[in-house]
Amino acid sequence: MRFYTRFTLGILLSLFCCHLMAAAPSFPLLTGRVVDDAHLLTPQTIANLEKELQDYEASTTNQVVVVTLPGLDGYPIEEYGYQLGRYWQIGQKDKNNGVLLIVAPKEKKVRIEVGYGLEPILTDALSSTIIQDVIIPPFKKGDYQKGIVEGTKAILDVLGGKIKNPQAFKSKNKSINWLEWLFILVIILLFVRNPGLAFLIFSGSGQRFGGSSRGGFSGGGGSFGGGGSSGSW
Repeated sequence: MRFYTRFTLGILLSLFCCHLMAAAPSFPLLTGRVVDDAHLLTPQTIANLEKELQDYEASTTNQVVVVTLPGLDGYPIEEYGYQLGRYWQIGQKDKNNGVLLIVAPKEKKVRIEVGYGLEPILTDALSSTIIQDVIIPPFKKGDYQKGIVEGTKAILDVLGGKIKNPQAFKSKNKSINWLEWLFILVIILLFVRNPGLAFLIFSGSGQRFGGSSRGGFSGGGGSFGGGGSSGSW
C-alpha cells in the first residue's frame, strides 16, 4: 500500500512539474545587448546601440539591454520582464546593476525593468516618465526606432546623473520641439530661395544599413525584484 502511495505521489509530482515547465514563458536567446526579435530596428541602429551600450558598460559596469519581442506568451509584461531579467541575469552579481528596455509591439506594451542595485537611481517614477514622455509618443506614430533609441538615451542619462527629476524630461522635450521647428523653418527658407539645393542634397544621399558584429555577451549574474515601470499605447 505504501509503495502505491509513493508511486502515485511521484506521478502527481511529475505531472505538476511538467505543467510548470509548459506554463513557463519562452525567452529569446541573449545574443547581444540588443535583441531585436520583433524586427523593429535597422541593422545600423542595432550596431549603434550595441556600441553605445558596450561602451557604457565598460565605463560603469552597468548592463543595459534592449529587447523587442514578437509576443509575451499571454503573460503580463511586468511578470515577463521580471522573469526575463532573472533568466538572463543582466547586471553584475555583486551589484545587481542591470536594466532591460522591453518592447512588445503585438500587445502594444513597453517596460523598463530595473535591477535591485539601480532602483534608487532609475526610480519607478523616472522609468514611468521616460516611457510616457519619451518612448510612447513616437510609438503612437509607428516610429518604434525613434522611441527605442531616445528611450535608451534617456535611461543612460538618468543612470549617469544628468537627469534626476521627472519634470526635466518635459522641459527638455519642449526645448527640443522648438529647435526642431526652427531647423525645419530654416531648411524650408533655403529650399525656397535655392531650389537647386534640394536636388543636390537628396540626389547625393542614400540610406545605407551596415551589419552588426557581435562578440560574446552574457549576463553577469544580476538579479531583479520587479522594480521599474510599464506603459501601453
